[in-house]
Amino acid sequence: MTRSVQALAYSRPSALESSQSGQLLGLETAGGLTPRGSEPHPRFFSGFLASPRVAARGLLAVADVASTRYYQRTLPASLDPVVTGNGDRLRFESFSGCCGVYARLDVLQDGLDGARTGHGTTNVDVNNPLREALSRIAGDDPLHMRVGPDELAVTTMDGPVVEKKVPLPDRWLRGFAEAQVMSAGFDLRAELSAAEAVRFLRGLPRSSGNASRGAQWVVPVGKTLRPTTRPVAGAVCLPGPERLVALQRVLRHATALRVYGPAADGAATASAWEAVLPGMRLTLTLSPDASRGFSGEGGVLDALATDDAAADAELVSVLLAWEPRIEPADLAEQSGLTTERVRAALTRLGTAGRVGYDLADATYFHRDLPYDADRAERHNPRLVAARQLADSGAVVLDRDVATVASAERRYQVREKDGVLSCTCQWWVDHRGRRGPCKHALAVRMVRRGAQVAGGVR
Repeated sequence: MTRSVQALAYSRPSALESSQSGQLLGLETAGGLTPRGSEPHPRFFSGFLASPRVAARGLLAVADVASTRYYQRTLPASLDPVVTGNGDRLRFESFSGCCGVYARLDVLQDGLDGARTGHGTTNVDVNNPLREALSRIAGDDPLHMRVGPDELAVTTMDGPVVEKKVPLPDRWLRGFAEAQVMSAGFDLRAELSAAEAVRFLRGLPRSSGNASRGAQWVVPVGKTLRPTTRPVAGAVCLPGPERLVALQRVLRHATALRVYGPAADGAATASAWEAVLPGMRLTLTLSPDASRGFSGEGGVLDALATDDAAADAELVSVLLAWEPRIEPADLAEQSGLTTERVRAALTRLGTAGRVGYDLADATYFHRDLPYDADRAERHNPRLVAARQLADSGAVVLDRDVATVASAERRYQVREKDGVLSCTCQWWVDHRGRRGPCKHALAVRMVRRGAQVAGGVR
C-alpha cells in the first residue's frame, strides 16, 4: 500500500475556552481551497450553535472514526476531519484508518442559529485536550463556534506554530470516491423512531468478535428492524455491526434513524446509517465487510478509463461553486452534456475528492479535499495495470470476444448488454460486484481508442 505523509499546519491548537460572555469553540483550520483559491487558514464560520451538546457529540463521533481502525486494530490511525463550508451548512467528514467506515456530520442551517457559512474545504484540528473538553459539555448554554482563525489572528499571524504529520494511504483517498459512488445507488430502506433506534442500536455487539461471521442482514418489520439469516426482499446488509458504535455518541439526542442501501441480491453490500438530530445529521457508511475497505470496490474505474469523462469533468468542475446540492439534470442543462455523461464526470471528480453524495437530499455536493487530486487515480492498481496492458498491445479485439495476454496467459473478455465479463479469477470470484477486472478495463480502453480512430479492428 502506497503511503505518504500529509503535513497539516495550524496557527494554534483548537480549543474550548470560557469567558464572561460564554464558551467559545475555536476550531483551527489547515491549508485549504476556497472560491478565492488556496488559503493557509481559511475561515468558514463564526456564530452560535443551536444545540451545543448535540454538535459536540456529533463532532466527537466523526473524530472517533478518524482515529479508529475497525480491522487490524493494532495499527495506528489518525487523521483530522475535513470540514467544508457550503454556504448554508458545515460538513465534517472522516474516514477510518482501515478505510471501511466513512463518517459525516452535516450541521444544517437550523443548527447554526441562522448564521451563514463561507465556502471551501480544509482539515480542522481535533486534538485530545479538545476531545476531553467537548465530552464535558453537559448543557445547552450558548456556545459560540468559530471555524478558522479569529479576526485578530488573521491580521497578526506570522506563520504556523502547530504542525501535525500523518500518514495518508492511497486507499484512504480512493475510499472517499468509492463511498460516494456506492451511496449514489442507495435508496431509503427503513426509518426508525427515536425509541426504536435506541432499542435496535443498543442491542448490537460492540466488539469485533462477530466480524468473522460474514454478512449479517436486517429487514424492516413494522416500525423496527429484525435480524434475518438471509437477504430476503427488502433486507439491508449490516456488515460488521460493531462499526456503528460511533452512533452511540448521539443516540440519546436522535429523533430518528434512517437506513439506506441497495436492493438485496444475495451478496454482502455497503449500507448507510443516518441519525437525525436537531439541526444536524450524522451518517456512517459501512463497507461490505469489516475486513474490506471501500478502496477496492472498483465503482469508479469505468469513469476513470474514459477520455470523455476526463474532458467532461473539467467542464463540470467549473460549474460546482461549492453548492450544497448538485443535481445532474441541472448540470446537464448548463453544460450541454447528457445526464449520463454528467454522472460519469461527477464520478471522476469524486476520485479527486471534489464531490460527495448526500443521501438525505439524494444529491451531490461540492467539496475540494486538500490533497493531491490526481494521486488516487495514478496509484489505482487495476487502472494502472489496465493502461499497461492497453499500451503494450496485449489486447486483440474481435467482433464478439476480445483476447488479453497477461502474465503468460490469455483471457477472453465478452460484452453483453454493455457489461464486460472475463475468464480471469477476479471475475469468477466477484462477478462484477467489485467493478471490472484489469482485462475488461484494458479492452474498454482499446475499444474506445479504436472507435475514435475510425472503427473497431
